[in-house]
Amino acid sequence: MRVNVTVNGEQRQADDVWEGESLLFMLRERLGLPGSKNACEQGECGSCTVYLDNVPVCACLVAAGQAQDRSVRTVEGLASGDELDPVQEAFVEAGAVQCGFCTPGLVVAAHDLLDRVPSPSDPEIREALAGNLCRCTGYEKILDAVRLAASRR
Repeated sequence: MRVNVTVNGEQRQADDVWEGESLLFMLRERLGLPGSKNACEQGECGSCTVYLDNVPVCACLVAAGQAQDRSVRTVEGLASGDELDPVQEAFVEAGAVQCGFCTPGLVVAAHDLLDRVPSPSDPEIREALAGNLCRCTGYEKILDAVRLAASRR
C-alpha cells in the first residue's frame, strides 16, 4: 500500500508498505529518518517516540497505515535547519547523551513536557520521562538537561 503523510512539515509518500508494518519501520527504512530508534518493538522503552498529530506516541506500536494523511514530527523535525531545538542543545550540554540510543525518545518526551509545562518540577519531569528507559546515564544528567532546557525557553 502507499502511505501519504506529512513528516516534519514536508509531504512524503511511502510505497510498498505492508499491512503489518510499523510507523517506526516506515520512518527509518522507507523515508530515511533514522533518528527514532528501534529497541524493544513493544512500546516499553520510549526510544521510538515521535509526535503523531502533536501527540507523543511509540512509533513501534502504530501501524504505518494509521499515519495516512496525518502529521508526524520526529526528533529530526525538532531542529530548525542546522539550529538545534533548545531541548536538543541542553541534552548535549548537560552530557545527557551517552550511547544515544534512548536520546531521541527522551528529547521528544522532554520537548512535549516543556510545551505543556514550561517550568516543570522534578516530580513532573520524572513522570513525563517515566516511559523512556536509559541504561547508561543513571538519569541525573537527563534531568539536568530538562531543567536546563526549561530555563532557556
